[in-house]
Amino acid sequence: MTDDAPEDDVPDPLPDGGTEAAGADDVALDPWGSSTVADYRKLFEEFGIEEFDEVLPEVPDPHYLMRRGVIFGHRDYRPVADAMRNDEPFAALSGFMPTGDPHIGHKLVFDEIIWHQEQGGDAHALIADLEAHSARGLTWDEIDEHARDYILSLLALGFDPEDGTLYRQSDNREVQDLAFELGSEARFSEFEGIYGFDGETDVSHMQSVVTQMADILYPQLDEPKPTVIPVGPDQDPHVRLARDLAARMRFFKVTEAFASFEADDAERVLLRRAYDARDEHAEDPDRPRCGEAADWLRAEAEPSDARTSVVEKLESAGKEPIRPRTRFLDRQATDEAFDALVEAVDGEKRVYDEHVDAFDLDRGAADELAREVELDHGGYGFVPPSSIYHRFMTGLTGGKMSSSVPASHISLLDDPEDGYDKVKSATTGGRETAEKQRELGGEADECPVYELYAYLLSGDDDEFAKEVYDECVGGERLCGGCKEQAAELMKEFLEEHQEKREEWEAKLDEVDIDLDSDRKRT
Repeated sequence: MTDDAPEDDVPDPLPDGGTEAAGADDVALDPWGSSTVADYRKLFEEFGIEEFDEVLPEVPDPHYLMRRGVIFGHRDYRPVADAMRNDEPFAALSGFMPTGDPHIGHKLVFDEIIWHQEQGGDAHALIADLEAHSARGLTWDEIDEHARDYILSLLALGFDPEDGTLYRQSDNREVQDLAFELGSEARFSEFEGIYGFDGETDVSHMQSVVTQMADILYPQLDEPKPTVIPVGPDQDPHVRLARDLAARMRFFKVTEAFASFEADDAERVLLRRAYDARDEHAEDPDRPRCGEAADWLRAEAEPSDARTSVVEKLESAGKEPIRPRTRFLDRQATDEAFDALVEAVDGEKRVYDEHVDAFDLDRGAADELAREVELDHGGYGFVPPSSIYHRFMTGLTGGKMSSSVPASHISLLDDPEDGYDKVKSATTGGRETAEKQRELGGEADECPVYELYAYLLSGDDDEFAKEVYDECVGGERLCGGCKEQAAELMKEFLEEHQEKREEWEAKLDEVDIDLDSDRKRT
């Protein structure tokens, strides 16, 4: 969940002997290793990340990173977009592991947090100092120095500390207490599968994972609400685990059901199909029987494991009516909470040892009721956290950004003249000669310099970004002039940014975050 330093030329080994995520050919989703994605489309196929373009029309006044496709994917962002449109509570949070200088890659996340704050969100930004100490071995002196730089850049870019929350993991007792509670629902086997942890992994590193899960859910401690985590796609394993843990902490799971037995998602699809076709197979369509549905599915549905299993369940149920209902499954509710839920369900219902079936409640109303009962009885009522994912920036020298190659990236602390020189020396997507460039056009989609325009230098001016792109691919824009313009804009950006950093440094004591750790300097 934390954004880290630029990538190294030689990828670090995955943490503690870990491996790439299963089934991800050329797609390594490792929160602590070298972040690289050869084909972003595989993230949709392999990991279930959704394309952001599909939700973009639902976002009011979208950020330019969204409009330009830099933010390319999401998990369950619609509840956040809905909250924005309806002026309802929502939150945004991301964390930063202070392992080096903040750079232009971090600016993407800074901007996303600030934009959500400007849209009315409850914005959180944290320094992942426990993670930096446990997973990267930084001393507390090093962490303090880098943490100050991250906070100053975040403030200089527009984060409002009076309307948002800044904290360090090591200073936030609520986060640490929540991490302890979440740890009771996490299993080492999961850490093995997700992160590649093994018997050599130290306990502090494992503890840093549940601390990050607590960070992700922290904005919901006061009240459950949609919460978005803006990150690079390498942090998706953290988001998936946080969503799972949020669900496990709930008192009740709300699902659709059609009979007294349990069914999985694939089986429910078939049950819905059989119920909708009841006029075809039921002696009394107003009271279709499970056995009749079993016979119909055996004849009409394509063979599959789901068909085999659901037919067996329907046959066992025999003459029991098949009928849609909303089901409340008891996950870890207290006896008092379960009894309160039974009492709160209006209309026709059936009560079993471990679930309640309601026939007059739709899914949305049932979700609200389950959360209300949970909160009344001391539960968290977490909403599954959402996420958005941005593309990784290409290094100025081509390939990946590298902390060991200063020319490949621009630090937000770079001298403006140095920033100018780095852009002037950058690799481009130009042709071998000016003649070929005019004839064939440049390859803006492969150009690190054009990325600077799209990700940063054009700001909110889409017309300017498009103009640069069209002139490049149309052969009108040559690389020398393009780099000169970009270099000047980068110099201006760094000058302005560092002036604002100096202004904030003069009043940093007024910001509610302790940047001087009193921990032992090891």
